[in-house]
Amino acid sequence: MSDYKAPVRDIEFVINEIANLQEVLALPKFKDFDVETISAVVREGAKLSEEVLGPLNKSGDVEGATWSEQGVKTAGGWQEAYQQFAEGGWCSVAFDPEFGGQGLPQLVSTAVQEMWAASNMSFSLCPLLTQGAIEAVDNHASDSLKELFLPKMAAGEWTGTMNLTEPQAGSDLSAIRAKAEPVGDHYLITGQKIFITYGEHDLTDNIIHLVLARTPDAPPGVKGISLFVVPKINVNEDGSLAEKNDVRCASIEHKLGIHASPTCVMSFGENGGAKGYLVGEENKGLMYMFTMMNQARHAVGIQGYAIAERAYQQAVAYARERIQGKPIGVKAGESLAIINHPDIRRILMTMRSQVEAMRALACVSAAAFDRGEAQEDPEKRAYYQRRGELLTPIVKGWSTELGVDITSLGIQVHGGMGFIEETGAAQHYRDARIAPIYEGTTGIQAGDLIGRKFVRDGGQGLRELLGDMKAVLEQSGSKDHSEMKDIKAALENAIQSVEAAVGFLLKVDNARVPAAASVDFLMLMGYACGTWVLAQSALAAQSKLAAGEEENTFYRTKITTVLFYCHHIQPKTVSHLQALKHSQDSLILSESQL
Repeated sequence: MSDYKAPVRDIEFVINEIANLQEVLALPKFKDFDVETISAVVREGAKLSEEVLGPLNKSGDVEGATWSEQGVKTAGGWQEAYQQFAEGGWCSVAFDPEFGGQGLPQLVSTAVQEMWAASNMSFSLCPLLTQGAIEAVDNHASDSLKELFLPKMAAGEWTGTMNLTEPQAGSDLSAIRAKAEPVGDHYLITGQKIFITYGEHDLTDNIIHLVLARTPDAPPGVKGISLFVVPKINVNEDGSLAEKNDVRCASIEHKLGIHASPTCVMSFGENGGAKGYLVGEENKGLMYMFTMMNQARHAVGIQGYAIAERAYQQAVAYARERIQGKPIGVKAGESLAIINHPDIRRILMTMRSQVEAMRALACVSAAAFDRGEAQEDPEKRAYYQRRGELLTPIVKGWSTELGVDITSLGIQVHGGMGFIEETGAAQHYRDARIAPIYEGTTGIQAGDLIGRKFVRDGGQGLRELLGDMKAVLEQSGSKDHSEMKDIKAALENAIQSVEAAVGFLLKVDNARVPAAASVDFLMLMGYACGTWVLAQSALAAQSKLAAGEEENTFYRTKITTVLFYCHHIQPKTVSHLQALKHSQDSLILSESQL
């Protein structure tokens, strides 16, 4: 099994040339940072991922997490790795300095999150959920709750979780039954939650659960959900630990992948009620939780291409080592490595080009949030916020679907050996398979994109995105290079597919048809956005070559990769458009006929 090597050069190219790091750092909020500092952060993150997290990936998968009445034991090496992670300040990369955070841009956090997830997805889930919990508390809780919980969460001394799902509810949060009874300055929480990532573990001495529950007089449905902070160990006013709260991990799940990440069934209030503290106001919990969910959805999108990057690296390494057959066009003689076979080259380029597209789109989305949060002009703030919100379901849904496809291709490169666990190729596929499911399935992301992100603002955010795509199209047309002509044609085709899809959806008078078309629309948008950001990559690479930059091989390889995407991947926008236009076909048969 090959070692993970963080793709630092491509990450730095993307955050600097495509996501425009310097423009982000020019905003007042980030004035204390410079490009050199960010580069040092990325490279230290790479070192941690390669030397500490990566070596535990396989052993963690084999050993897994184990449950007992005394708690959950993480895999060997997890505690030591987490201690290094926390001591290195990695828990606080993008958080408010007021509570011990480093205040770095989300763009930088996106870069290092990729490396954590690629090197060890199971491990990376723990800080991911903590980050989301911090965001929710920081944005919506009282000052007293922030002061009590955030400093130790940002320092990594305590971790956080998100407790939404219940056995009878699944993704339908309107069916939540957990209860919260007010008692003095707190509430007593009772109920059961399932699929809680790192709901119990031995990495820290406290875990801060964010729990959705209903107060006694709450209205039905999602309008009656409130959000509560429920610590595993109660906390005194001075921040010291008190008695154990009425919270218990009843069991952990036996899963297809991410074996070393404990997925817990959590029981609250078996002995009278778990002490919890209201976040914000009653009945606004779902709105507050969306702060955490949106951050988590973007992070899961990162997982999609991170695990694909890991699978690609391993596939390339295997293809260079595996000697088998004589490729077409090669004179008789000894057999060569399979990387010389044209079809293996096709598979590897399919993997590589899409990983680079997903990486660029996620970074562009993160930079939009940075700009939106740091802008002083209200109109600019709203503009960038719309952009980040529009791209988030695409980053999550498209990237995680491709993550499954690409890790499957990684197995294909290995042939029969890929189906054997010892090579490690199968682990990437197994780990990737959860990403299109948790934090909102692909169908939920597609419904969010077509409903809340497209219809809600009358299509303003999408029109703005199309305007930026057309600006890149115009730039591409001004370059007198044969490669750029092909890239321009592909981008023009992608834009036309988006516009045709939008035109079709706006004319439909059956509300069920857009719902049936939503996933095709999301995937179309993903491939189109991928073409857009890769066209920008090609323009940047051409500019560097024209300026006489020394890294000729890197920039020429970038352009070749973009061309492959434009020739082989971008045409999928047309196929998804065709499927979208016939989405009503899926509604023809009755339930009994299916």
